[in-house]
Amino acid sequence: MNKSKQIEKLSYDVLQYSRNTIMVNLRFLDAALSRLMPMPNKEIHFGTDGKYLVFTPKYLLKRYVDNAEFTVHDHLHTLFHCIFRHNFVSPVIDRRLWKLACDIATESMIISLGTKIAKMNEQGQLLQKCNYFESQVKTLTAEKIYRHLQDGPMSEEQLKSLENLFYVDDHRLWYMTDEQKQSNGIGGDDGNANDNNKQRDKDNSNNDGNSNDDVTNDDSESQTQLDGSPPLCSEEDWQNIAERIQVDMETLSKSQGDMAGGLLQGLREVNRERYDYTAFLKKFAVMGEAMQVNDDEFDYIFYTYGLKLYKNMPLIEPLEYKEVKRIREFVIAIDTSGSVSGELVQTFLQKTYNIMKQTESFFNRINIHIIQCDADIQEHVKITSQEEFDEYLKVLSIRGLGGTDFRPVFQMVDRLIDEKEFSNLKGLIYFTDGWGTFPSKKPNYETAFIFIKEDYFNEIVPPWAIKLILDEDEI
Repeated sequence: MNKSKQIEKLSYDVLQYSRNTIMVNLRFLDAALSRLMPMPNKEIHFGTDGKYLVFTPKYLLKRYVDNAEFTVHDHLHTLFHCIFRHNFVSPVIDRRLWKLACDIATESMIISLGTKIAKMNEQGQLLQKCNYFESQVKTLTAEKIYRHLQDGPMSEEQLKSLENLFYVDDHRLWYMTDEQKQSNGIGGDDGNANDNNKQRDKDNSNNDGNSNDDVTNDDSESQTQLDGSPPLCSEEDWQNIAERIQVDMETLSKSQGDMAGGLLQGLREVNRERYDYTAFLKKFAVMGEAMQVNDDEFDYIFYTYGLKLYKNMPLIEPLEYKEVKRIREFVIAIDTSGSVSGELVQTFLQKTYNIMKQTESFFNRINIHIIQCDADIQEHVKITSQEEFDEYLKVLSIRGLGGTDFRPVFQMVDRLIDEKEFSNLKGLIYFTDGWGTFPSKKPNYETAFIFIKEDYFNEIVPPWAIKLILDEDEI
């Protein structure tokens, strides 16, 4: 066996070692470990695109010689990029900040495991920096760290210091097209890697003259398992894997899941269903008659025939009305307790207003009641037109900032219904952090509690209420 072949074979053994070490210590990662296909490469020392685990054999061996735990750490690092779908990025993203944010988030997950198998020499410094970012964004996800880096620009010296500290793998693969990868000797047809690996094993055997001298039966079996696993590629594939890992950590591997709190918290965040607040708000629409051509009930044959037969005299005119869904009557309740910031309240109202202004969202005349409440009703404003909504937003001020009790709002709405203030109230939207007293009984209208993830505390919401949890950037 020539030297390059021997180095390549040893590098596969190192990958198998790191994979086995992770599997023994972190069994819930098994579903992900088997999904990256090793691919030697001369240019990219270590990295992944979600399908291939690309590495330079000499670099991998050097990392192993320096410290065997380094290779385990690097393997975990790239694996977490895939599990948290860091490699599926927008083309307009700031690549430098996104790379750094992903590396910080990934290292925080590894530290949260509390295991010795992936300790780095700089772990003390890493932990210090992770603690700093956690104090800024609470949950260390790549998205939140990225926003923080954007909002609070760092100096070039600070950025370089963080990049050097958190650097592990090459992210170029995230942005390469399939053609670019193939031109760099990566990928091709799905079966190429397996064919190359089989040919490599055959060459190794022929060079030595004895197929059993260098690779034992056990080694061959483990290497086939490492090399021959079906590769994943799509974001949906990795989302399914992440959801399986989360379930495993919460059930079968609960003791490890409790230990790795940061990892489990990150999985819950990344696997959380994303909601479209625009679509959600439209569920509160009611049927009403609007001045609009009803294309569905208009017969163009008779219309054009009349124009042809009688020149400018159509046989049928288009219907002037049609039934459309538009928001007409509902209540917006704002929790103005001390734990809900005024800036978020204004953002929420502005977002709601913008949705209403969209086509087929508003009737000409509306009946919207905005109620500010902490432990008591602080303000009650009735809005009957877009002009009034515009004026209200201009003079909006947050009132209250005391404790939180949801019941006064429901009592007021019930009284307004009795007073015939509403003819067809579809529902009530309550913007809050959830830390308050809920009504004991279901009201006679739909109710939704809108929680902001950063300020969300109360896990117990009445079964009759709709619970919607949004990030700040989803408002």
